[in-house]
Amino acid sequence: MTRLSDYAEKYQGIAMTREGGVLEMTLHTRGGPAKWGSSPDSLHGELGDAFLDVARDPENKVIVLTGTGESFIDGFDPSLSFPEPDMASMWPRIYDEGNALLQNLLAIPMPMIAAVNGPALIHAEIPVMCDIVLAAEHAEFADLAHFPNGTVPGDGVHVIWPMLLGPNRGRYFLLTGERIGASEANRLGVVGEVLPPAELLPRARALAQSMAAMPTAALRYTRSLLTRELRRRMADELASGLAHEALATLVTDKG
Repeated sequence: MTRLSDYAEKYQGIAMTREGGVLEMTLHTRGGPAKWGSSPDSLHGELGDAFLDVARDPENKVIVLTGTGESFIDGFDPSLSFPEPDMASMWPRIYDEGNALLQNLLAIPMPMIAAVNGPALIHAEIPVMCDIVLAAEHAEFADLAHFPNGTVPGDGVHVIWPMLLGPNRGRYFLLTGERIGASEANRLGVVGEVLPPAELLPRARALAQSMAAMPTAALRYTRSLLTRELRRRMADELASGLAHEALATLVTDKG
């Protein structure tokens, strides 16, 4: 069991506050818009542990996940690159963190609402795995971290996007770096609502508070039921996907 005081200030890239059982997790990089990295103190390294802390806190009833400023995660921060001397040294950690990030997100036993405050171009699978996905009008979704960057899309995106978009559109999305705007994402069923930026968080908070008024057992068992297929697919396919991604990276690095 954890308490908010144990983890609220534990992570340098995740700000956390709670009101009425609703925990807000706001991603950022040094107080500004969140950027991705591969170091242990980047979001890649922190999110899995943070999701586990959140999951173990019985006072959390609903989670709101959002970003900072005009983007959710739209690029990389070079200062957060991996510290290991080579790819072979890096991959055992990346494998463990990649598994923890998505498995622990799905292990959170309370409903999650994503408020996508702008472009989610790097690891956009994180917000769209939430139970309710709201997006600002200028938000867009893409997977630019993997195949368009010469990397195998094996760390869960190969599971999520074909599930959400369908097998053919999902493969097209991953192989071409397609950007899907908020309105199109809503039409495709990836996003539940598209809102003006100023209305995004108020709407997420209102939904969260209305849900938090429900009995805890109803919240937790509904979340368990609605994520069952996601958890099964991720358990079956994530480790293999990460292994394929690592293999390609190691072969390329040696070549």
